[in-house]
Amino acid sequence: MNTKIDRLVLASASPRRLDLLRQIGIVPHAIDPAHIDEQPKRDELPQGLAKRLALAKAKEVAKRHPGAFVLAADTVVACGRRALPKPLDEAAAGECLDLLSGRRHRVLGGVAVIAPDGRSALRLVVTSVAFKRLTDAERRAYLQSGEWRDRAGGYAIQGVAARFVASINGSYSNVVGLPLFETAQMLAGLGFAP
Repeated sequence: MNTKIDRLVLASASPRRLDLLRQIGIVPHAIDPAHIDEQPKRDELPQGLAKRLALAKAKEVAKRHPGAFVLAADTVVACGRRALPKPLDEAAAGECLDLLSGRRHRVLGGVAVIAPDGRSALRLVVTSVAFKRLTDAERRAYLQSGEWRDRAGGYAIQGVAARFVASINGSYSNVVGLPLFETAQMLAGLGFAP
């Protein structure tokens, strides 16, 4: 009996993405983060940024893993036409919180899959999130928690910041870092069998 085992490489160092995949029974054979410039291009809209980065990550890692499925993702938090950064310091995190406070924003998840035969799939998943208006004390406490580090838009919905979320419309897992339904559908559509 000849049973083919599909290899999957996750092109991300995010422990959240790995945990999300495990939640739906998908365990990558390898984790190989892409190292690309993630700065937005001039006049690039957040939607285009999320898709471009996901595909660039997948393509870079696919070169190193011929014969494997490669999954890459990128998460962008957008207020209007502005993509919020992954803050590098508390001041930048505070600016993100100020923009999000009392407003609705979008979390844009770009997901790319490249199959061993070179076929690819690319999706953009959009989740709308509304934050309550933050008090000075809430803002200060969140900044002191340090949870904002390495988080798109400076917050983690699966952490302390969950208390700020008044409503969500769309994929919760997308806000955490990987839209699971769409990811599973893309992998299956390209023939991946976990």
